Amino acid sequence: MPLPRTSAVAALLAGALLAAVTGCAAQDPASGASAPAPGSPADCSPGALPTRTAGALSVGTDKPAYEPWFSEDRPESGKGFESAVAYAVAAKLGYPKEKVSWVVTPFGRATAPGPKDFDFDINQVSISAERREAVDFSSGYYDVRQAVIALKSSKAASARSLADLKGVKLGAQVGTTSLEAITGTVRPSAPPAVFDSNDLAKAALRNGQVEALVVDLPTAFYITGAEVTEAVVVGQLTGGGGGGEQFGLVLDKGSRLTGCVSAAVDALRADGTLARLEQEWLSDAVSAPVLR
Repeated sequence: MPLPRTSAVAALLAGALLAAVTGCAAQDPASGASAPAPGSPADCSPGALPTRTAGALSVGTDKPAYEPWFSEDRPESGKGFESAVAYAVAAKLGYPKEKVSWVVTPFGRATAPGPKDFDFDINQVSISAERREAVDFSSGYYDVRQAVIALKSSKAASARSLADLKGVKLGAQVGTTSLEAITGTVRPSAPPAVFDSNDLAKAALRNGQVEALVVDLPTAFYITGAEVTEAVVVGQLTGGGGGGEQFGLVLDKGSRLTGCVSAAVDALRADGTLARLEQEWLSDAVSAPVLR
């Protein structure tokens, strides 16, 4: 169901357009530095964006689309945190659910240089200065930390500090901040195993190819609660791939939509929608001990 548009939201969207027109710079949530506003800003009036298909919105995400971000590998259902966020953003921009279509976009392709086949992508993509060289990001829609999971029978399950993980064979999905957290925060003695998908990483954990995996915290709780129940969340990480990390919607570099999409995300944060959706879909991602 599309969310009602309030006068406050309209004012916020108009303000974002004015900022873009007057050359105001937005703050980069990853670095705190000012990032240039995209050129040739779009009209943010409801439903008036210069989208790939006139009058409709194309949203990209990977397949499979993992829980708890999506439900039953069906992004179009509106169930799961990121599916619900995508439809909430679309509604703020003036596109009801029936005007939203989904495009299968592998994780690595979403952030690679070059034209996109979506208007925006939502797939647990962390905002970073390096990725900003190839794509645009919206404002952050979720504050995230990375976490370590291990089989209950593994020595890694008893780790209480980063030092306890130094000799552990760790793994993560390629191109993710989970992998960056291993190399930048944990810094194990052995190179991490790198997998093309989380499904392959989970299989490697089950069969003993790796002793532990690094994934984002909500995914860690879902994996250990529903998929690899013989595993446990060891703890969460800070620094490097941890503190200050945010997921953002990915757009084509210099997209005319970036300012309007960011304003929609900001409005959803301001009116409490993001917090409500997080509570609804990610409430099982409770706190985990911090590994220092």
